[in-house]
Amino acid sequence: MSSPRVGRRVASPRVVLAGVIGAGALGSGVALTATSGWLIVRASERPVILTLLTAIVAVRTFGMARPVLRYRERLRSHDAALDDLARARTDVYAALVPLTPARLPRRGRAAVLRGVVDDVTDRVEAQVRVTVPVLAVTLTGAGALVLCTLVEPAAGIVVAALLATVAAVTVVAWRVEARSQVELGTAREELTRVTELVASQVDELQAIGATAAALARVDEAHAAVAASTRRQAVGRALAAAALPLATALATVACAVVARRGGHSDPVTALLVLAPFALAEVFGSLPDVARSWARAQASATRLDSLLDAEPAVVDHPQPLSGRLRPRRPGGTPHLELRGVSATWDGTRTHLPTTDLDLPAGTVQAVVGPSGCGKSTLLAVLARQLDPSDGRYLVDGVDVRDLPAATVRDLVAVVDDEPHVFATTLRENLRLARPGADDRAVGQALDDAGLGEWFASLPNGLDTVLGSGGQGVSGGERARLSIARALLSGRPVVLLDEPVAHLDHPTAVAVLRDLVRSRGGRTVVVVSHRPEGLTDADGIMDLTSPEVGLVGQVG
Repeated sequence: MSSPRVGRRVASPRVVLAGVIGAGALGSGVALTATSGWLIVRASERPVILTLLTAIVAVRTFGMARPVLRYRERLRSHDAALDDLARARTDVYAALVPLTPARLPRRGRAAVLRGVVDDVTDRVEAQVRVTVPVLAVTLTGAGALVLCTLVEPAAGIVVAALLATVAAVTVVAWRVEARSQVELGTAREELTRVTELVASQVDELQAIGATAAALARVDEAHAAVAASTRRQAVGRALAAAALPLATALATVACAVVARRGGHSDPVTALLVLAPFALAEVFGSLPDVARSWARAQASATRLDSLLDAEPAVVDHPQPLSGRLRPRRPGGTPHLELRGVSATWDGTRTHLPTTDLDLPAGTVQAVVGPSGCGKSTLLAVLARQLDPSDGRYLVDGVDVRDLPAATVRDLVAVVDDEPHVFATTLRENLRLARPGADDRAVGQALDDAGLGEWFASLPNGLDTVLGSGGQGVSGGERARLSIARALLSGRPVVLLDEPVAHLDHPTAVAVLRDLVRSRGGRTVVVVSHRPEGLTDADGIMDLTSPEVGLVGQVG
């Protein structure tokens, strides 16, 4: 798969225009300082006032132009960046869908999402933090070079040397920052890994007397992070100090050149202050080097993630006439024939399985953790293709169908349903945008939340989540089931939906789902027996011959 190369366009026309406007702002600052110096020295000679009017007007013009142009530059650059950021996030989320969940890193969903969001932001914001200031500094430096060269060629040589030095320091700062980014990132990952390992194995470590050794490993990881942070800080400090030093030396050199050239005092003041004013111009370059390195590291991580091969081979076009048309809301016949599956290609995560799911079946799947229950649901949801065997939908192999065609049939409810910090209405309409209030209320009733809904102070406008109405574990599970029912999809897959609930609540949640399924096929994965007595069949994945090992009334 080819990744969308998120945020690679760092020189769009709007960004270039912003850089040019930024150069005008910086150039106005340099011109203001140089012209003010000339004006002050020339005025001290008490000439006829009319000879100073041009300089006076110029000083006022540059003084007003600098903030106005700076405002326009910020407005245009941020507007372009925010537009590109919205587009880039849309592209990367669309690219992540085929990779979910099989090809995503084996870490928490929040960590994956946070990493992707931060990386996309860093990469796109390089337009504002790198492209615009580099273009502005380059144009301003070129203008100062031309000015000084026209007045005194030797001063032009000094300014040219200053610009070359600044460019070299910026490149070196970028290389140091890029290297330290990798080192620091590796050290932080190791610290996270060691800390999580020690925290999750506290009892085992105490039992074997290895607590001191484990804590020593944590200390070593902390020390590695601290050392990498110090090296990064030293590199940043040296870059930040080198630029003002180079500017100071150039200012002194221009003063010497101006004096030896026999220029008047006002011209000498202009030549001295022109490179001095560049100190402000170069002040942003250490941050440019840092943002440049971060953006490149972010792009590398994004490309590594998005270039992964999807776990599902998507057929580009449906086979006309092969998938039997169903009545609206009708439920397909699903069938697994000798299906096995693997997440990583190194070992089998789902043993060879046969499963027949006629329309409207309620099927329970049991077994201990690691036996393949979640993998089975991933195959049914078309998040993972079988490594062997056939998965049929109304008699058609899913490999002959677009992945979206199969996924549109399925609603998945996992053991960690998320409640968004928004209204109850929008929490449910996520599954079916545009659903009216009547449909939302019916879904809540079908999920067993009718009484709870009636007790809410603001009905569907009640805000849930952080800063809003609290939601218990049972209510959270029922909300996720209400979403699945509201979606209208004919197959509902539940992955440990009652794993964190007490026995009475677990039984009630599953019984309400079975009662209100409305002809849907329901597959419930669980390592607990609560609520499974209403299932049409129970399949134990640890059975020597995986299949329907029990029929329950």
